[in-house]
Amino acid sequence: MMCIVAQSCCNVIDIEEIDGDATEVLRGALAEASRYGGRAVTIRLSPGDYHLSRIMASQHVYYVSNTASAEENPDPTKHIGIWLKGLQNVTIDGRGARLVTHGEMTPIVIDSCSNVTLKNFSLTAADPTVPEFRVLGVDSAAMTVEVTAPSRFEIDKGRFYFEGEGWRFPDANLPELAQVFYPEDNVTQRCDSPLRNYCEARRLNERVVEFVFDSVPDVRAGEIYHMRHGIRSEVCAFINRSRDICIENAEFNFLGNFGLVGQFSENITYDNIRCCPEEGSGRTDAGFADFVQMSSCRGRISIVNSYFEGAHDDPINIHGTHLVVMPGSSGDRLIVRYMHGQTYGFAPCVADDEVEVVDRRTLNARMTAKVRDVNRLSDYDYELRLNRRLPDGIAVDDLAVENISWTPEVEIANNYFARIPTRGILITTRGKSVIEDNVFYRMPMSAVLISDDARGWYESGPVHGLTIRRNTFVECGSPVIAIWPEIERFEAPVHKNIKVADNHFILRPGSVAVSVRGSENIVVCDNEFDLADSERLPVDSLVEARDVSGLVLSGNRVMAR
Repeated sequence: MMCIVAQSCCNVIDIEEIDGDATEVLRGALAEASRYGGRAVTIRLSPGDYHLSRIMASQHVYYVSNTASAEENPDPTKHIGIWLKGLQNVTIDGRGARLVTHGEMTPIVIDSCSNVTLKNFSLTAADPTVPEFRVLGVDSAAMTVEVTAPSRFEIDKGRFYFEGEGWRFPDANLPELAQVFYPEDNVTQRCDSPLRNYCEARRLNERVVEFVFDSVPDVRAGEIYHMRHGIRSEVCAFINRSRDICIENAEFNFLGNFGLVGQFSENITYDNIRCCPEEGSGRTDAGFADFVQMSSCRGRISIVNSYFEGAHDDPINIHGTHLVVMPGSSGDRLIVRYMHGQTYGFAPCVADDEVEVVDRRTLNARMTAKVRDVNRLSDYDYELRLNRRLPDGIAVDDLAVENISWTPEVEIANNYFARIPTRGILITTRGKSVIEDNVFYRMPMSAVLISDDARGWYESGPVHGLTIRRNTFVECGSPVIAIWPEIERFEAPVHKNIKVADNHFILRPGSVAVSVRGSENIVVCDNEFDLADSERLPVDSLVEARDVSGLVLSGNRVMAR
């Protein structure tokens, strides 16, 4: 049920808890909000469960960075539960509401909007596409597991399948991926699927299954396995071509089949969000892939006061995109191509954007120019007309282009990261940025990776001003902080003006705290390096550098534990 209430300070659309599917009612509330013509309006939900279904969702085509290739997912149509399109000055206040998805879908899209706030709600899935099971026991012939609720399964002719609304896994046409969670350590790691070579599955009771093997996999009782197919056909939330967007006081208990994605958007704030399993649910995984991915955004990205636990990939990744310059380019005309299959289909720039042309091998800039116009040639290829010609003597074979009009300043502060199988934060932006007052707990890879590449994932670009301070790094992978532009040969520094200060590193034996390559003006000062008693290492051995100018080490301390 929906009712409209006029108040002196603003306009309010109140929604009472809905029995059954709420998708259509919420769509009606957004249509009502659009009638206010940009005047401030708040949609308020009553506490309770609101069910969003793929079958009732709005369907719109969106190409989203870092999701799925055309081969993996030929139809990029998204099935959207809450679709905000062209709205201004809208707040959705959940007031404790719990949104529950059914089927593979995109719960939230914010497209071409400004000044939108979503707050005070949680989001989960009735049929999470990362089902889990706990190993109860293993012997020489069989493994017995308990499937974690709410995941459903069936056994058909001795073959085991997880099932959701409109999906089934394993599927012979989809990859089968897994990771293992060790509860005693609160650590997850990627692994081979323990179900890859079983001979027969037998249901023992409602949630317990016995898998019979010729050769039992190397598993232990108590380990918890997360399973998924790996095709990012939908996203949890997509912020596209929008500005001044805030998500606050929100809990994301399952983010499928990708995370919170910002693309060509400006000024995005995540304040007090929790990406983690629902307390008391029994689940230990909350995400299908990354939690937060910001691609080619600008203004200020703030991720503060938040909690990230239980992803299947990086919690935070902030980057631009390198497009490769193709043969046939010359003068002021560049033909550029998206090279990584999982990013394509959306215009890399518009008229008046500024681009930088870089050498793919060194990542050094060759020129900057303004874009006069853009012509789409295909989902992957675009023609750019620039206000300058390529300098004489530069071969186009080894060039790439980055849109530098869309590079944000970033604040990542007062957050907690744990139960992650990869890195904590990936950041490649030339905007002035800070990573401060965070805790990184047992990342198996680097806690912070500062990359930049034009030959692999094509995630750009150089970092020109970053401070990493007052963080605690607990037994993370080595190097804990990696400043690693992906260059084939060193010609001139790529990253610059990076300061690592006042951090506490609790290091694994043999770990490096900070590793720097191909950079300049790097300061590592006033950090505390906490080592095992057996190690007696000088500070200099905990910081490694290659092709670095202006490296300053001062005031760092080694402590033994």
